[in-house]
Amino acid sequence: MERWRNRVAVVTGGSSGIGAAILTDLAEAGVTVVGLSRHPDCIRTFDLTPEARSRVHPIQCDVTNEEVVKTTFKWIDDNLGGIDILVNSAGVVYQGELTDPNLTRQIRETLDVQIMGTLFCTREAFQSMKRRNFDGHVININSIEGHNVVNLLEFITTFFTSYAASKFALTAMHETYRQEFANAGTKVKVSSVSAGMTNTPIGGYLVGNYDMPILNPKDVSNAVLYCLGTPPHVQV
Repeated sequence: MERWRNRVAVVTGGSSGIGAAILTDLAEAGVTVVGLSRHPDCIRTFDLTPEARSRVHPIQCDVTNEEVVKTTFKWIDDNLGGIDILVNSAGVVYQGELTDPNLTRQIRETLDVQIMGTLFCTREAFQSMKRRNFDGHVININSIEGHNVVNLLEFITTFFTSYAASKFALTAMHETYRQEFANAGTKVKVSSVSAGMTNTPIGGYLVGNYDMPILNPKDVSNAVLYCLGTPPHVQV
């Protein structure tokens, strides 16, 4: 992680859950971190060392709003010199069936946050890296649900419907980004971390209902730091 010291990372969904753990670990590792959230005041309450706290910049940003994302990333470019790391960890989860005619808003928000939010932020971050000819790193917080839809009858829950659809899309986007970054002549890396069930505010209510291993946000953050710590010729 030494080569990332004093570099600039943007973490979406940085106020809770996996995003909060990643933001905290990056700041403690010497990285300047911009935490994007709809509730940035929560970031100001994190238990950080004074040195790490001085490197954290909480910013209110709705990643589903393209113009807000553009304005936010321009501020980062103008004031912090550009984006070197992007971690797309913003996410929402709603229970409900895709065939339910009353859940259009919830399904749309799921797709907007996890697909369009990733698209808007990755586009702006990549352009910043490319303009500066910097070999940055984009990390997408995916899910095992982005590779295999669980048996809904077995789990007796509709937790895995629109969420799974959005994560499958993210898996395809991830591979597309890998090819696009290379075809653009850059060495920007992109990694996908597909976590299993994790004890977070959006999924924690399922913890204890099923007999399965449960991750903590810190476990996922450790995987992110591992990806960042790999040498330039390694892409996870």
